[in-house]
Amino acid sequence: MAIAPRPQHSPVLHSITQSEPFRSAEEAWFWTMAALVARQDGARIVAGRGSAIRPCEPDDVVRCLDRLYRQRRIDLSHGRVLRRWGERGYSPNLHAPSERGDAALWREALSRLEWPLRIKGIVVGPGFATVTSLRP
Repeated sequence: MAIAPRPQHSPVLHSITQSEPFRSAEEAWFWTMAALVARQDGARIVAGRGSAIRPCEPDDVVRCLDRLYRQRRIDLSHGRVLRRWGERGYSPNLHAPSERGDAALWREALSRLEWPLRIKGIVVGPGFATVTSLRP
């Protein structure tokens, strides 16, 4: 005889239509890094428990980044910059001389990460503004 599962122990699955996609690859990356740092500190990452239901897990964003690396669209220097500034929770300042190199790598990596995240429905909204498009 099979025992019916108790309602308080069943997982709550949300529809993808109820999820709130990110507005940019940068926002998705900061969310991913916050989740990875929390996981490293011992938190258990559970889908649907945050303030907003997201259309992905942090590992999905990392997989997109890994795929770009394997396709040689980004290299280790991009990854180091993304990790360093992602852990800090803010992006490098293009106008600070000491951060100018990191800012260029940051924008390059996020502009390349934007498209795979859009295809998967993780990011929606206006496109990533590149440094060249901000010039008159």
